[in-house]
Amino acid sequence: MPAIHEPKLMSGNANPILASAVARRMSMHRGVNVGLVDARVERFNDGEIFVEVFENVRGEDMFILQPTSNPANDNLMELLIMADALRRSSAARITAVIPYFGYARQDRRTKARTPISAKLVANMMVTAGIERILTMDLHAAQIQGFFDIPVDNLYAAPVFALDIEHQFKGRLKDVTVISPDVGGVARARELAKRIGVQLAIVDKRREKPGEVAEMTVIGDVKGKTCIIVDDICDTAGTLCKAAEVLMEQGAKEVHSYITHGVLSGPAVDRITKSVMKSLVITDTIQATEPVKAAKNIRIVPTAPIFAQAILNIWNGTSVSSLFETETLHPIYEGTYARF
Repeated sequence: MPAIHEPKLMSGNANPILASAVARRMSMHRGVNVGLVDARVERFNDGEIFVEVFENVRGEDMFILQPTSNPANDNLMELLIMADALRRSSAARITAVIPYFGYARQDRRTKARTPISAKLVANMMVTAGIERILTMDLHAAQIQGFFDIPVDNLYAAPVFALDIEHQFKGRLKDVTVISPDVGGVARARELAKRIGVQLAIVDKRREKPGEVAEMTVIGDVKGKTCIIVDDICDTAGTLCKAAEVLMEQGAKEVHSYITHGVLSGPAVDRITKSVMKSLVITDTIQATEPVKAAKNIRIVPTAPIFAQAILNIWNGTSVSSLFETETLHPIYEGTYARF
């Protein structure tokens, strides 16, 4: 097999802004230009996707950056077809960098005669020639077991911890981290432990999907600055309702830190009009113009951590080292000062 000299990054149409930012960070770390592979990812008039790679990729270590966000099916097909094009061009290894892994919410059969779509997507990716997955905050950790190839799942918690320590410097003693449901307690507890604060839970009951019937706060939030932590915010109904309940229970103010800002339908309008002082999301999903314009939505970058993770995979070094806040201090130097 030919020697692998430099990592090569390719992007689809889902989030080219993040892909370019990752390439810039990789160039800075390597000391050489790591540009995006010259290719075209286009559609025929009937919507079929066509991919053409204009560079020689034989024997190269290829990384495709493509979140499978809205439109999920189009972006997923782009990823699969790009992988097939690279495999047929004799790339040495193909790693799919999927900042937001779509279909992750369909990870089990919740009732009779329903699919496990996350497993189906995993099978499709492997069949297309993808040999490794790099993603962030999988909705369900067990999805890693759906693959028979390595899956590296990065966490936003260390990045959020840096941001919280910066934004709430001198006020951390008044902060309480909130899990918006019982299922997210582990994620919220991890962040609370990192920044050394207390944890509370909002217990919710649903009458039917998409509607929340009742919410109860478990823990003391009176006079506290509450930070709701979750992996996905879709229509923001649950999130805004949880913020209202916390304020009714005596919270001083409410902020939210969400990894993947899906923000579909009425989400942005709800957030803008809600009692939340701020919603912080990452750029795993490319922000729409309404999201960018919203006065109480802020975006933190993930390019530094993804660029370092890609280089670690390419070098054959530890990816799990990026789970530690201290490891991210130098990576995010210039974004957040050392405390």
